Amino acid sequence: MSQTITITNQDILHHVKLYCQIPDLINKIITRKVIENAVSEAGIKVEMEELQEVADQFRLMNKIESANDTWEWLEKYALSLDDFEELVYGNFFANKLVKHLFKNKVEPYFYEHQIDYTSVVMYEVVLDDEDLAMELFYAIKEGETSFYDVAHQYTQDTELRRKCGYRGKVNRKDLKPEISAAVFAAKLPQLLQPIITSKGIHLILIDEIIHPELDERLHQIIAENLFSEWLKEQVTKVEVIKQLNNQSINSNSQA
Repeated sequence: MSQTITITNQDILHHVKLYCQIPDLINKIITRKVIENAVSEAGIKVEMEELQEVADQFRLMNKIESANDTWEWLEKYALSLDDFEELVYGNFFANKLVKHLFKNKVEPYFYEHQIDYTSVVMYEVVLDDEDLAMELFYAIKEGETSFYDVAHQYTQDTELRRKCGYRGKVNRKDLKPEISAAVFAAKLPQLLQPIITSKGIHLILIDEIIHPELDERLHQIIAENLFSEWLKEQVTKVEVIKQLNNQSINSNSQA
């Protein structure tokens, strides 16, 4: 026989507190309010056609294809139609704020940090034995074996072994400093002499160095990163009054 369980708003709040989700929830609330205040102060406005377009895009991303799908989706997440509009338009206004704040700051930032966006196409084998690494390095250099045969034999990770150590496109900032220095000083294509790091001894074959261009995609990534840092800074400045357990508690946003 099926059992009926009633869940109240108080139950939900109690669950959030019980599972220590309050700090994360508060941070999200603060973030939303900081964005709302910044949008208001900047006087950012949008046309009705823009709002309709972003609502349609949201429905498409969430596979909401009909009016019936919309109501089912709202019921699933306990949202009203007004909540839906607030959710969709809130994200849209946040994107507008990103452009307002950083549209003219992305290009200077890119040229100042251009080296960080350089990437390399590389193959890599990580060994535990330095003597073995040197032996394999010279064997490859002298044509006694190939890097791909070495990678297939000595790579522990199954997927990397199948790809003969192919790491693909790796950003400079994702490489250890000792590896990055050697990689970006290489003349292509080049097998690097074994490099020792805390992970082991690295045999690396450099296939291509990719110098970045400030295209639309990278422009958006940089703008979003700048916005994220700006948002963190703003959130830390906020004083919060939390009203939980019928008590008012003054704290900063990091509480």
